[in-house]
Amino acid sequence: MTIEPALGERLRGYLLLFSGMALVGVYVALSKPLTAALPVFLLAWLRFGIGAVAMLPWLRSRPGDAPLNRSLIGTLFVQSLFGNFLFSILMLSGVALTSAAAAGVILATLPAVVALLSWAVLRERLGRRVWAAVSLAVAGVVVLTLSRNGMASAPQSVVGNLLVFGCVFCEAVYVILGKRLTASLSAKRISALLNLWGLVLMTPFGLRQALDFDFATLGSGTWALLLFYALAASMFSTWLWLSGLRHVPANQSGVFTIAMPLAASAVAVVFLGERLGLAHAVAFGCAAAGIVLIAGARNTGAGKI
Repeated sequence: MTIEPALGERLRGYLLLFSGMALVGVYVALSKPLTAALPVFLLAWLRFGIGAVAMLPWLRSRPGDAPLNRSLIGTLFVQSLFGNFLFSILMLSGVALTSAAAAGVILATLPAVVALLSWAVLRERLGRRVWAAVSLAVAGVVVLTLSRNGMASAPQSVVGNLLVFGCVFCEAVYVILGKRLTASLSAKRISALLNLWGLVLMTPFGLRQALDFDFATLGSGTWALLLFYALAASMFSTWLWLSGLRHVPANQSGVFTIAMPLAASAVAVVFLGERLGLAHAVAFGCAAAGIVLIAGARNTGAGKI
C-alpha cells in the first residue's frame, strides 16, 4: 500500500512533533538529579555551551535561508530570551523544588497558555472550548499544588510548581513569536542561533558560579547525564519540533504536547523512583482534556476558536 505524498509528509510531521515533545518530557524529568549536583545558572550555562559546540556546523547558511536582517535577529533574540534563557532558569529552579512528574504535568498546560496569550497579546477571539481548556489547565495546576503530596514539603513544592508554570508562559511567548521563523530559516540554523543567544545571555551568571564550583565533585554519570541533557534540550528537541512544523499546520501542533507529560511521568516513575498519586492523575486528565478541546476547536476551520 502506498501513502499519498501529502499524507506521508503530514504523518512524518506528526512523528517529528511527537518525538520532539517526548524528548522535552524526558530531559525535564532527568534534569531533577542534575539540579541536585549543579547550581542552576552553571547548569544552564554548561547546557548552552555544549550545545553551541555541537551545533557549530548548523550555524552556516543553507539554500533557501533568508538573510539575517535586523528583524530576524531581533525575533531570534526575544525568542531565545523567553524560550531558552528564562525558560531554563524557571524550569531548573522549579524542578529542584518540586517533583519531576509534577513538572511534566504542569508543562502540559502549554496549549492553553498559548491560547490565552494569543487572546491577550494578539487579540485573537477565543470560543467556549478554548476558555474551558484554559480553565482546566488552571484547575489542574491548582489541584496538583494543593494536593496532600504537593503540600507535604510546602512552601517549597508550591514555589516549584509556580516556577514551572512560569516557564510555561515563557515557552508560550516563544511559540507565538516563532510562527514565522520556519518560513525564513532552516530548522537546524534556527536551533543553533537560538542556542547561541542563550549562551550569550547566560554566560555572566554561569561564569560567576563556575568560578566558585568544585568540578571534581562531579562523577562520570553526572557528566554523561549533563551531555544528554544539553544535546536533548539545545539541539534535538528544538530541531524535531521545528522540522515537524514544516509539515503540519501550526494550529494542529498543540495536540502533540501530550507527549511531554507522558514521557516526563514515565521517566519519573521508572528511573527516578517517584510515585504518581491521584492529584497527578486529575491534573493530567485536566491537561489532556484541554489539549483535546483546543485541537478540536482549531480544526473546525472557523475564524473563532
